[in-house]
Amino acid sequence: MQQRIYIDTSVIGGYYDEEFEEATKQLFERIINKDFFVYFSEVNETELEFAPDHVKEVKNLIPADCIRHIEIDDEVEALTQTYIKEKALGKASENDAYHIALASVNRLDCLISWNFKHLVNFDKIKMFNSINIRLGYPFIDIRSPLEFLKNEN
Repeated sequence: MQQRIYIDTSVIGGYYDEEFEEATKQLFERIINKDFFVYFSEVNETELEFAPDHVKEVKNLIPADCIRHIEIDDEVEALTQTYIKEKALGKASENDAYHIALASVNRLDCLISWNFKHLVNFDKIKMFNSINIRLGYPFIDIRSPLEFLKNEN
């Protein structure tokens, strides 16, 4: 069964980042092998508008039959603003709040990110999940690409 993952824009950028390149490319090997359905949003698209062309092209590595586009609707908007109102994230991190809300509302298996300050952060994840559970959404699992490496030994 293919897991349903949301990758934020930091994962796309990580493909060419010296610090994150190896793990990101290994994650993309799994994506290319169709281990996952990959969810992508208009927030990703907007953030990628400012990226260099070679980074934008990374998205094209995702097999067409494995990519799913999700949109911001009223439910996503409300959850995003709740994360901000309850100070899980500040207004300056609104795009990060959208990523989490998109993954939560769509009940995805995992959000994958290299953003350790706002997303892959134990204290923040506890706050997101506290809000999610109170509002009837499932726990959101937020991980870095490092946790998707396959150990061949």
